[in-house]
Amino acid sequence: MRRLVDVARVLVTGGAGYIGSHVVAALEEQGNTVLTYDNLSTGHRDAVLAGDFVAGDLADAALLDRTLRDFRPDAVMHFAAFIEVGESVRDPLKYYHNNGANAINLLRSMERAGVHVFIFSSTAAVYGNPATALIAEGHALNPINPYGQAKAFVEQVLLDASLAQKLRYVSLRYFNAAGADPRGRLGERHDPESHLIPLALQAARGKRRRLSIYGGDYPTPDGTCIRDFIHVMDLAEAHLLSLEHLMAGGASDVFNCGYGHGYSVREVIQAAGTVTGTAIPAEVVPRRPGDAAVLVADSSRLKAKLNWKPRYDDLPFIIRTAWEWEQTQR
Repeated sequence: MRRLVDVARVLVTGGAGYIGSHVVAALEEQGNTVLTYDNLSTGHRDAVLAGDFVAGDLADAALLDRTLRDFRPDAVMHFAAFIEVGESVRDPLKYYHNNGANAINLLRSMERAGVHVFIFSSTAAVYGNPATALIAEGHALNPINPYGQAKAFVEQVLLDASLAQKLRYVSLRYFNAAGADPRGRLGERHDPESHLIPLALQAARGKRRRLSIYGGDYPTPDGTCIRDFIHVMDLAEAHLLSLEHLMAGGASDVFNCGYGHGYSVREVIQAAGTVTGTAIPAEVVPRRPGDAAVLVADSSRLKAKLNWKPRYDDLPFIIRTAWEWEQTQR
């Protein structure tokens, strides 16, 4: 990771989670001062490898105000959100409250504290079922599930607030974050787990009887969904570059985070079997509501504007780092 010309004080919400914890570690390695704010509903305290920690919920405006006042951050990175598409369809109010209303609580608290730099953890789910094979940021937003709807809503809030106030922001639309810290310090620990690669690796270890493939009749070459898998450390680098951009006075912007090519569910399972040396048992089950057939990023804007240079664009490497991490887990 490169070092910022001027280091910053950064408040990270959801910094005990999968992506947030990798970013916290990367921020500290650059010399930044970091404070993680997390209610630990899905995160892990021992995943916060750097900086100070406040156990708190985004619904607690008084604690948010006090934390911002005492810490005096230059910027806020916002990861705290629920992330399960299927759950969002079953329980939309949970997602609109936590991912939407609580994000507004945070932005209002920032406004009261005079903090005007914000980096938002968004998602490719804002695009819904895209009209093009390669999705650019200018593609129409048409989310097909409450998870994507809530993220798109927050992006609209950010745009409106930036036009009316001093707020400057970067919204990073993640495609499929995967892999683990190559040094083995951090990895995915969702409970329950719902992401393809760790599920496949758990099946390889015998921790689950078989892997479910949700839908085998999509309009793709092998009938399974295609996704753009980005290593979590390349995603962390996108956050560092976004911070550098905003701290240097850069304008608000939106960037896709992906490699520009995808793999089907079956291809990922096959690659996981090769990495682990194990035939991974899998069965096709009905589709999940809210899943798009193909989501692949056009990330040329991130490369051009922020000079993002991904280092880990290699599916076997991504899976291998996840496999090394998985073998350390019970």
